[in-house]
Amino acid sequence: MSAQAQLEAFGALVTERQESFSADLRFMTRAVDPARARQAAVLILFGVLDENPADFHGAAVPDDLDLLFVERAATLNSHPGQIAFPGGGVDEADAGPVAAALREANEETGLDPSGVRILGTLPQVGIPVTNFLVTPVLGWWDRPTPVDVVDEAESASVFRVPVADLLNPANRRTTVVARGGQEHRGPAFLVNGVVVWGFTALIIDSLFNQLGWTLPWDSSREMVPDF
Repeated sequence: MSAQAQLEAFGALVTERQESFSADLRFMTRAVDPARARQAAVLILFGVLDENPADFHGAAVPDDLDLLFVERAATLNSHPGQIAFPGGGVDEADAGPVAAALREANEETGLDPSGVRILGTLPQVGIPVTNFLVTPVLGWWDRPTPVDVVDEAESASVFRVPVADLLNPANRRTTVVARGGQEHRGPAFLVNGVVVWGFTALIIDSLFNQLGWTLPWDSSREMVPDF
């Protein structure tokens, strides 16, 4: 089965069952008060990027399979400078999380939403620090369009990363974050000269694990991320 077919099947299955995330992500969600949490959505957009194939060739995915990311502006109050999926809060005018994810992706990157095929919605994930409940929306880029920073106050950069490079064991790390007197460990990915960690890395790690794409990597290689 091709990577695209795997994503299509996974999207349909998880949309139906809504129960397919890791224990870490379920714990995060339980730590958020649903009565007070703000609804948000992010777009996990897979596509094919022919002109920049992967450097790593040992993964069980095509070299040209990629994911879209934004680097948040360093001046933002929430998660400044972090690498994220396009997305944001669900507005009253949005028909739901899918509409919100597509709208935010258009506003942040300039992509044409009509070229995106929605494969499904994943279970909501809580972000306790900001009290958000986030719906990850899984998409396939049928008709890619050019992307770039639309608003410098929101994003520092927009880029696409080969999935094979994310799966490369040499690019995997474990982050160690001390917060509230406790030490938290989580996955991280070193790509494009930046570190993908936190909420976004947890989603990627869980998704890759469930798709059976994860390669053995050394989780003892630790790092402290920049805030």
